[in-house]
Amino acid sequence: MNLEGKVALVTGGAHRVGRSIVLALAEKGCDVMVHFHEAGTESEQTVRQAADRGVQAQAIQADLRDHAGIGHLFDEVDRLAGGLDVLVNSAAVLEPVDLLAATEADWASTLDLNLRAAFFCLQAAARRMQARGGGAVVNISDVAGQRPWRRYPLHSISKAGLDMLTRTAALALAPTIRVNGVAPGPVEKPSRLSEERWLEIGRVLPLGRPGVAADVAAAVIFCLENDYLVGETLAVDGGDLIR
Repeated sequence: MNLEGKVALVTGGAHRVGRSIVLALAEKGCDVMVHFHEAGTESEQTVRQAADRGVQAQAIQADLRDHAGIGHLFDEVDRLAGGLDVLVNSAAVLEPVDLLAATEADWASTLDLNLRAAFFCLQAAARRMQARGGGAVVNISDVAGQRPWRRYPLHSISKAGLDMLTRTAALALAPTIRVNGVAPGPVEKPSRLSEERWLEIGRVLPLGRPGVAADVAAAVIFCLENDYLVGETLAVDGGDLIR
């Protein structure tokens, strides 16, 4: 896919990895729709940075855990851009919980955003892409979907489901719409971690260092531009999964 002049929506695009993806798409000439839920200030900054690259950029607020919020998001995409060529499902939450103590509310908090919202955003995007003759989707997964994390069982479950969504949707929508995924490893240090602990996590990887958000964004661009790539989830993890 030639990204010049395409319209792209990035959910969770206001900050961290989502922002890097938005800016990478803008560098390629995409007009970008930046979805956010609560990060209003960050979304404004990201929109300005994208617009500085010579493209159209808009922020759209929506709570994707609410199905009506997904409807609102795509209504705004229609109003502002008149269609859609690219979707990057990046919105997610990472919440620790003990498996035996997890409640129905914990389940809903994680699965409703990380998996259910991704499914219905993909569905809404695909309908619009079909109307334009084609498009591409990239789901931002996690290595936790392939190697479970003891402290984050619901997150691991949600990302494993997202990996299957990638493959299932790729099969259902090809050849008109290509669907792929990117599974980051340690990138973008969580605020709760010390710098020392973050570097320690990186040192045990085969590449010996943690990654940065730009590594994920570059993989997203690769998935979009390579027209013979479909149904794959690329691990961008410094070798975490091969240890």
